[in-house]
Amino acid sequence: MLVVEEPMGVTEAATVPQQRREQLLDAAVRYAEERHWDVFPGTWLEAVEGIERCSCGEPACPLPGAHAGRPDWAGQATGSGAAARRMWSRQPRASVLLPTGRAFDALEVPESAGFLALARMERMDLTLGPVTCTPDRRMLFFVLPGAAAKVSELVRALGWNAEAIDLTGRGEGHYIAAPPTRVGGRGAVQWARRPTTANRWLPDVDELVSPLAYACAREAADARARAS
Repeated sequence: MLVVEEPMGVTEAATVPQQRREQLLDAAVRYAEERHWDVFPGTWLEAVEGIERCSCGEPACPLPGAHAGRPDWAGQATGSGAAARRMWSRQPRASVLLPTGRAFDALEVPESAGFLALARMERMDLTLGPVTCTPDRRMLFFVLPGAAAKVSELVRALGWNAEAIDLTGRGEGHYIAAPPTRVGGRGAVQWARRPTTANRWLPDVDELVSPLAYACAREAADARARAS
């Protein structure tokens, strides 16, 4: 059923920015305290002449409001909930970014392939960690650290090229945007599988690479067929 939202009143609309600030701060603190993930604040969205722009000042920013704002971001990241609360209290609009290669790596795939693989993994009763969906129609599967360095060779052993099928790993030196971070006007990063006590222990890349590679290869083949 299609649900049509009523326009917000002035008072209600005014509370939205404050609610978002509280959500960002609460999420950053929760990730640090409950999951022991390092977090750091990134850029944010600012209203410029009625248009939301990235705080970095680049009009054509590819990830408005959802990228690192300084080159030393790796040293800024903290696993302390108290430190996270201080950082987001200073800049409550900042995006919530998580460094990879520390508590986890991430396997990134197209959204269509990700949902296909996710359904297959659940049927296989595989151990799964958290999974995010981005507004750019990408999915990121959280796995144990070290995955990014192994993923290309593992995919090659299955008979595919990781780059050709659009399956990549994010590890040391990279980061991802975490919910509820917004990416410009495209929408917010969301959980396809939320962090819970049940998925505190992450899977190894070896456990997920086969269904992910199969789904990515299938989607790549379908895309080529549609283009021909």
